[in-house]
Amino acid sequence: MRRVLVVVGHGMVGHRLVREVRARDRDGAWRIVVLAEEPRPAYDRIRLSAYARGADAAELSLEGASFAGDGHVELGLSRPAVRIDREAGAVVCADGSATGYDALVLATGARPFVPPVPGHDLPGCHVYRTLDDVAAIRAAARPGRPAVVVGGGLLGLEAAGALAALGMETQVVEAAPWLMAVQLDEGGGEVLGRLVDGLGVRPRCGVGLRSVDPGPDGRVRSVTLADGEVLDARLVVFSTGVRPRDELAAGADLATGERGGFLVDARCRTADPRIRAVGDCAAVDGRCHGLVGPGYRMAELVARDLTGDDPGPAFTDPDLSTKLKLLGVEVGSFGDAHARTAGALEFIRTDRGGSRYAKLVLDASTGTLLGGVLAGDTTAYATLRTLLGRPLPGPPDLLLATTRP
Repeated sequence: MRRVLVVVGHGMVGHRLVREVRARDRDGAWRIVVLAEEPRPAYDRIRLSAYARGADAAELSLEGASFAGDGHVELGLSRPAVRIDREAGAVVCADGSATGYDALVLATGARPFVPPVPGHDLPGCHVYRTLDDVAAIRAAARPGRPAVVVGGGLLGLEAAGALAALGMETQVVEAAPWLMAVQLDEGGGEVLGRLVDGLGVRPRCGVGLRSVDPGPDGRVRSVTLADGEVLDARLVVFSTGVRPRDELAAGADLATGERGGFLVDARCRTADPRIRAVGDCAAVDGRCHGLVGPGYRMAELVARDLTGDDPGPAFTDPDLSTKLKLLGVEVGSFGDAHARTAGALEFIRTDRGGSRYAKLVLDASTGTLLGGVLAGDTTAYATLRTLLGRPLPGPPDLLLATTRP
């Protein structure tokens, strides 16, 4: 008799989990039931900007997302789970239906965090997380009108790029002293900000948001910054981080991490041996990782466990290296980008025009490459990533000389 695996959530990580299980379940031991909150199969959230620029939603669909013709997978769209009955071994959905499980994997993802400032819920305020969110932004955007993105991290700059592509006059408000402060150091953030500004998106760093202000029609008309400055805005997009979707924990008496997320061990297992969690909602040893790469690693690990494959190494600190092109500007970071390792030495190279910046973080005693930051030009990224954790084969300036002149 086939066992039943229930997967709650059909985002990128939930989909990867199902595909990994199907690829490894050679004897068809598992019948998989996917409970999806959204009305469409899994899609590539990383490409939301392409949808904002006019791409068809179907272009973002992940390979095999509908599981058409796969008799081992039942995909339930618009079937959000609302409760876990651990005693009965079942998941209860909003429509009142219950699905029993032998194993349950929670892949509920995360929701955007919207700071509770006055006016945060006015008409004209949006978040940037799903296809529906971006469709609402596309419908509301008007070329030539002012827009403000609150948050200058990765998703905030993606949202700003989308608004700029839609013809809006866009500013980015970031409380940190520079853009992408998690990934970039001050020098890299300053170069990124300078280049972004030159492309027509104005960054306002080092200041928070006090309020979103309505006009006579009750819709967004402006935002007021913490220093009292007022910026015109007919559309506001909040991109100030995410919070793990762990609402199912309370009713099921499952532990959560200090900052949220289902608390799991290094093999993504909760205290209940039948329940696991992966992706943004999983607090591995108490820590959530809001990137798709670590989520894919968790999905593979759990799939191996469920199908009896060699489990491989447990989940440890993930590789958070990043290489992106935001608003046409290349940025990259890897390893200890902020030189927090004891005995770290920084080697920095920048051009006089301030359009390119590179930093290598080295162990002062051994010359081992610990990390780095690149902004404006990431030509050397691939080479440097392969050298991470190894002594440099030559002087740092020669390695960085592979950047474009």
